[in-house]
Amino acid sequence: MKTNMKNYICNKLSHLGGTSGTAWACLAAVPLRAGRRRVLLALLIVLGLLPAGRVTAQTFTTLYSFTAISTNASGVYTNSDGANPVAGLITNLSGSTLYGTAAYGGSSGDGTVFAVNTDGTGFTNLHTFAPFSIGPPYPRTNSEGGAPFAGVILSDNTLYGTTYTGGSSGNGTVFAVNTDGTGFTNLHNFTALLSNTNGDGAGPEAELVLSGNTLYGTAGRGGSSGRGTVFAVHTDGTGFTNLHSLAGGDGAAPYAQLLFSGNTVYGTALNSGIAGGNGTVFSISFPGPQLTITPSGTNMILSWPANVAGFDYTGYTLQSTTNLVSPAVWGTNSPAPVVVNGQNTVTNPISGAQQFYRLVQ
Repeated sequence: MKTNMKNYICNKLSHLGGTSGTAWACLAAVPLRAGRRRVLLALLIVLGLLPAGRVTAQTFTTLYSFTAISTNASGVYTNSDGANPVAGLITNLSGSTLYGTAAYGGSSGDGTVFAVNTDGTGFTNLHTFAPFSIGPPYPRTNSEGGAPFAGVILSDNTLYGTTYTGGSSGNGTVFAVNTDGTGFTNLHNFTALLSNTNGDGAGPEAELVLSGNTLYGTAGRGGSSGRGTVFAVHTDGTGFTNLHSLAGGDGAAPYAQLLFSGNTVYGTALNSGIAGGNGTVFSISFPGPQLTITPSGTNMILSWPANVAGFDYTGYTLQSTTNLVSPAVWGTNSPAPVVVNGQNTVTNPISGAQQFYRLVQ
């Protein structure tokens, strides 16, 4: 190294005071040529700006490689574990096991749900989707769905997900399967399209979101305008609700996962918004439940919906007080509500003292 280069570096360090942020900037600005990088790196380590010891890159590890596919007698590409995973992974609570989907492959060629330990051991094909019906390529139908382009979500010991195609109409499904591979359940079959429209949507490609016992998701096609839908369905497969069919300036093709915050879900649509057709960001808000009080002989019946448009009101608590003068003291009402015909219902006797009621979340 030339003397003038040594003086340049030493002078800068002396004037700027050792390990200051400005010292880093000046060192980085020193022109470097071949053979001088090691000297600069050593100086940076002395300053404490980089950890001492060898500076290495991160470690990349291939945990599992999906096996080769072969063509069966029906011309379907199959293997034992799945092929072409396109969605993200999730872990169990302990962080020791990864869960995911493979869009194709498996014994039917229609995709799989799998698990693998985070160290790459213990790969398990939890479920292979049933084979499609033989015949023309569309619609491709079966009893379970196929081509799971979206990943799964986990609640307790159950994985929930969607498939892009298959099911009774070939337009996809919502499914559940236990983490040990047992108990596969088709929760919903998206219905057939007529002129690209239907009542519930088609071709879901995004992960679901769980709130209470309700799953929320998007379907990129179908709905009343053929532009996709936002939907909800209970974890037992009941209560499917088309929350919104995108139309006009709403956007079209909602391919992404929803975000749930409070009483509002947020999402995006790929295209066809009003300004330029380049997509939208949207929200759907659910109002709080309406409390109804009905006299019934010597009792009064208090009721509010268990859910509305798929939004679960389980988290609301009925409270009462005898005085609204500040500071009012509210207490949880007894007895606890029971669900009757979709309504949370509480029966209280009518007493001489006045009572005020409210629902809180």
